[in-house]
Amino acid sequence: PGVATGLAVTGAGGDVLFVEASLADPETGAAGLTLTGQLGDVMKESAQIALSFLRSHGAELELPVTGLKDRGVHIHFPAGAVPKDGPSAGITMTTALASLLSGRLVRTDVAMTGEVSLTGRVLPIGGVKQKLLAAHRAGITTVVIPKRNEADLDDVPVEILEKLEVHPV
Repeated sequence: PGVATGLAVTGAGGDVLFVEASLADPETGAAGLTLTGQLGDVMKESAQIALSFLRSHGAELELPVTGLKDRGVHIHFPAGAVPKDGPSAGITMTTALASLLSGRLVRTDVAMTGEVSLTGRVLPIGGVKQKLLAAHRAGITTVVIPKRNEADLDDVPVEILEKLEVHPV
């Protein structure tokens, strides 16, 4: 639990990235939100939004969020030497945190992209074609994208779309 697969655009095209989330021990760990993986300002804000959304909507999602106030949360993007920025990992961070809190694993064949708002809406992002091509190359079979990016699927080769189960949310 606490790991989710995201999709990103890099200088070389699309890429798959992983998000790891952990909770500090309430007795010995630091409080607050710790972010690592060479993240830019927009990505750091997305992490804060993901955590705020879960804190304010945890009860309705049946997640045990009451203990969060006493525990530090750490979100890490491996490949720490590679700079990362942008809002599109919001859904991935939210999912990794929800997985951690619920104790449920996120399927490894699922990847996602989308900005998340404080109310939980999944907002549109760029680079859908590159991200879906990267998902396919990595063996991902299911992809979650923002509903408002559905029109971007027209740019993705049909032979790739036939091999992916795409869920607009």
